[in-house]
Amino acid sequence: MTRRLAAIMFTDLVGFTRLGQQDEAAALRLRREHQSLLRPIFARFGGREVKSLGDGFLVEFASAVEAVECAVEVQRAIGRRNESAPGEYRFQLRVGLHSGDVVEEEGDVLGDAVNVASRIEPLAEPGGICLSAAIYEQVRNKLPIRFESEGVRTLKNVQEPVEIFRVVDDGSGASPPPRPPPAPPSFRLAVLPLVNLSAEPEDEFFADGLTDELISRTAQIPQVRVIARTSVRRYKDSSKSIREVGRELDVGVALEGSIRKSGNRIRIAVQLVDARSEAHLWSTRYDRPIDDIFAIQDDIAGQVAASVAPFLVGTAPGARAPPPAPAPAHETSDMEAYSLFLHGRQVFGEKGSVESIRTALTLFEGAVTRDPRFARARVGVAETLMWLATEGSVPFFQAEDRAVQEIRAALAINDGIAEAHSVLAAFYLSRDRFAEVELEARRAMELNPSLADPYRWLAQLAAGRGDIREAIRLLDIARRLNPDDVNVLSFFGRALFYAGDEAEALAFWDATQSQVRFRTNAHRSEYYLAKGDLVRAEASIREMERIRANSPWTLVYRGLLAVRQGNDALARQAIERLKERAKNGEMVTFFIGFLQFGLGETDEFIASMEDAFRDGTLPLLELLYSPLYERARGDPRLQDILRRQRERHGAAPTPSAG
Repeated sequence: MTRRLAAIMFTDLVGFTRLGQQDEAAALRLRREHQSLLRPIFARFGGREVKSLGDGFLVEFASAVEAVECAVEVQRAIGRRNESAPGEYRFQLRVGLHSGDVVEEEGDVLGDAVNVASRIEPLAEPGGICLSAAIYEQVRNKLPIRFESEGVRTLKNVQEPVEIFRVVDDGSGASPPPRPPPAPPSFRLAVLPLVNLSAEPEDEFFADGLTDELISRTAQIPQVRVIARTSVRRYKDSSKSIREVGRELDVGVALEGSIRKSGNRIRIAVQLVDARSEAHLWSTRYDRPIDDIFAIQDDIAGQVAASVAPFLVGTAPGARAPPPAPAPAHETSDMEAYSLFLHGRQVFGEKGSVESIRTALTLFEGAVTRDPRFARARVGVAETLMWLATEGSVPFFQAEDRAVQEIRAALAINDGIAEAHSVLAAFYLSRDRFAEVELEARRAMELNPSLADPYRWLAQLAAGRGDIREAIRLLDIARRLNPDDVNVLSFFGRALFYAGDEAEALAFWDATQSQVRFRTNAHRSEYYLAKGDLVRAEASIREMERIRANSPWTLVYRGLLAVRQGNDALARQAIERLKERAKNGEMVTFFIGFLQFGLGETDEFIASMEDAFRDGTLPLLELLYSPLYERARGDPRLQDILRRQRERHGAAPTPSAG
């Protein structure tokens, strides 16, 4: 046994026992996440985790100052995490601190200091920090934090009364902000594709477009999370029951219906159905002139809000229904422009090919030509341009510049379009303007909490800061909102791989292979090349070549495999092909660098990464996490590039060589 003075921290996850009784799996996921969030913070402030207490920690510090600083940072980190989490995914922590004599025996610590700290922790408010006078006297003149006395308390099984202090927020940002009240529960809704009953097959796009409109409109209902259009599209012409749909999408209610368009009139029938019991909650029919379509949408959204309210408020005393969603500002009265817009949304949503995206762009441009003040059509133009630029189908910077011009024009007309702020966040992400990314992504989430893309942009920021676990958490939220979003699914699987969860990544790739064919094979190629499994790498690369032979990723992985097989010439041919594409404006510099690294041309690789850094296309995630470039992380020149990138990005851990 050894005896010493120490500062002791106890933490407790608020409501964990109750949550475990209601949903054991959710409770265990929350516990794992809270553990992965807190442990790096303890280590940063010199804390030694003595033991995990199921839903809390016992941590020892050599310094009272470091213990308090750590407690403050823990609550701040949880606060930042909760800002982007829906209400049901938020959690809070109580923290108690005391300083005194402890005895260590076989790795555990015992003594009065431990007992007192354990009794102080329950006195803290959820999200708060309480500490003893012994701690307070050691830190009160050393930290820019305000403390407030809670008076002298008699603690259970502690002989002497103890004066308790709590950390309070003085507006300086040095202490944790006041905890907001728990967010109201959210409810999950699926708006299923409306069935087209029109005699004209070309009216199919109108039914699909109106479905998209209802998704956008109902997503503005407070406390309601609406499944994205890309994930409900699979149920078009499906024979599955509402109960099956509800189970697959994890929703409580579904909106279904039909539409018949004839001349200048439209007939819509809709009903809201409980996805568990298949009971009808509400239904109605509309038979109106087509120029009354906006009023119909508003009416449906308002009725849906009223019908799901009982699910949201339950029977609690004084419970109140959520306020109705604010009516959106419809930016056009030109029904032809509106029809072009709906058709463009339908084609763009399918994302079937480069040609289909170009068709969607033409439709959106047609809508803007007819009505230049149609803001959402301008957003459509921007989204399609960004997609084409990312896929390398148009000159990158030229397309992005035009896209951002369209977005700014749209926001000048209507600042309340969530998708516009989300696209702007994507643009800033491509230009390494990270503060603006977070600002625009959070604005988009505020306007439409059901939009998945902003969570993806924030996940990109978190991963770039070195917090891959936070990226996984944000991506998990995004894929619950949009289970079929190929970008989210692709990023999620890769994040699991980069976090070291290889078994989970492989299982996830197997489960999503049919949805994300090309990128899943790209990630598998990276994985198998890193493992030295050239047979499986060959199989994955062949699939990439079958799906998208001209993709830079296909050329890179084929080239890297060729080097492993002793065929350097094939890799050099790929470099020359990429250089030719670069002359046409494609952003392929870092792909060239990957092949140079594979060939052992380290100086050329560093030069390519410098070029990529300058033009804002540095492949940060691969450089930080991919095992293919692990040796490069020990090069001081690459470390310098990453240091400069971190200065743009905010603090991130320094990548190590091993």
